Amino acid sequence: MPWYQYLSYFAGGAVLSNAIPHFVSGVMGRSFQSPFAKPPGKGLSSATVNVWWGAFNVVVGYLLICRVGDFDIRIAADAGSAGLGALLMGIVAARIFGPFHGGVAAGR
Repeated sequence: MPWYQYLSYFAGGAVLSNAIPHFVSGVMGRSFQSPFAKPPGKGLSSATVNVWWGAFNVVVGYLLICRVGDFDIRIAADAGSAGLGALLMGIVAARIFGPFHGGVAAGR
């Protein structure tokens, strides 16, 4: 399989991981940081904006995983690429947004 397919699965996993906090916060009616806030990534966006942003991330993640190559969840390299992307995005998001929500400071 070409290398760019694994890169696409990795990016798709990262984008799907990013969709979760935005969509869940929005559905719960809570404001959350988004790229559309002022300042971007630090200010809060409305619940509605976060639902839209989360849904958009799901669509992009779907396109990157399901429409590039022939993704098969039963193939370890395919699932591992997407899972590693999701894990890395989760860790990065936890470190960036932790200080805003009572988590560990970014420098620790």
